[in-house]
Amino acid sequence: MTALNIEKGSSKHSAYDLRDPNAAGDERHTLAVIVDNEAGVLARVIGLFSGRGYNIESLTVAEIDHEGHRSRITIVTTGTPAVIEQIKAQIGRIIPVHEVKDLTVNGPSVERELGLFKVAGTGEKRVEALRLADIFRANVVDSTLESFTFEITGTPEKIDAFAELMRPLGLKSVARTGVAALSRG
Repeated sequence: MTALNIEKGSSKHSAYDLRDPNAAGDERHTLAVIVDNEAGVLARVIGLFSGRGYNIESLTVAEIDHEGHRSRITIVTTGTPAVIEQIKAQIGRIIPVHEVKDLTVNGPSVERELGLFKVAGTGEKRVEALRLADIFRANVVDSTLESFTFEITGTPEKIDAFAELMRPLGLKSVARTGVAALSRG
């Protein structure tokens, strides 16, 4: 399978990245980037990724300092150690960037994501969806006679596992926030 394959179940890597998507040595890294909260900053940071064919698995952005007008961009990406170092160096050279932290190598960190899942079903499937939601500590945030909308927070792996279990029970829609992460300690 090549990176240009766009069929369901194809590679999650960029269509511009012509390397073997299963190449050994690729690592997943979570980067925290502190930037000035001004127009065009996100486009410059993301443009660096698209211009070089780097993949972004998850992206979240939020203002963290209202008075200082600073935002935090959390990016989850994959690549060889050399590619990750290149990404960090290139992001650090963008003018409104104040700090780039690689949470993956800076010690333990906490990663969480929020997911919303609409599950439609009746009878036993509806009961099973509620039972699984309870096990995963998901909250029902909307309910009709035909469906539930569940809210769940946790690691990306927990969100993935919940989605897989809900699929055969009538999963209709999924919305995910992307990873938010902080260093521990």
